[in-house]
Amino acid sequence: METNAARDRIFARIRAAQGRGPAVTEGEREAVADYLARHPQGPQPPVDGDRTAGFVAQAQKMASTVDRVATLSEVPAAVARYVDGLKLVRRAVAWTSLGSLPWAEQGMTVECRPPLRDPQGDHDHGDLVGITGCFVAIAETGSLMLLSGPDTFASAALLPETHIAVVPVSRIVANLEEAFAQMRAEHGRLPRATNIISGPSRTGDIEQTIVLGAHGPYRVHVILVDQG
Repeated sequence: METNAARDRIFARIRAAQGRGPAVTEGEREAVADYLARHPQGPQPPVDGDRTAGFVAQAQKMASTVDRVATLSEVPAAVARYVDGLKLVRRAVAWTSLGSLPWAEQGMTVECRPPLRDPQGDHDHGDLVGITGCFVAIAETGSLMLLSGPDTFASAALLPETHIAVVPVSRIVANLEEAFAQMRAEHGRLPRATNIISGPSRTGDIEQTIVLGAHGPYRVHVILVDQG
């Protein structure tokens, strides 16, 4: 569902109440950029050694599993091995950017669309596996940062029971500060939604016992790609 127009109307009303015009001016953008450039950053814990190794270690602490392949063309085989290991059906939904990979050669049925949750449909429990990329991965916390968009729908990471993320090692950054700086540099305007995923969904509300999959995926599996 497209909500940008509604968001813009809300922001325009807020700006009108502040005595400003409906659209952000170039001067306002320059003032924000100047503030960010001059504002001192707080202390940041160092990421020891290799960023990729640091990301893997932290992701595993957050109950994610991690695999690594040399090229994007090897991703479908890695996905097939993973779903077979869980005895899942070789069927998934994926972001559009991953649609051209050789899924059929590995017996995978992959559709580039948002997942469905319709128990009366063709799939007994809706789409159970979602495959996404990510904007960046964060070494300090083992987290994935996803930016929403028409072809990068967040639902593929949030609704299926199993989320598989394809992450080029070149997109691993040190920390959250670097992730947001890269977002501003590459996108300028913030997306409608930014999701930071740190392992499977979990809750400890009942008797302080951690339960996975409470509000999202039971599993998060990361496939690192050396050349992507």
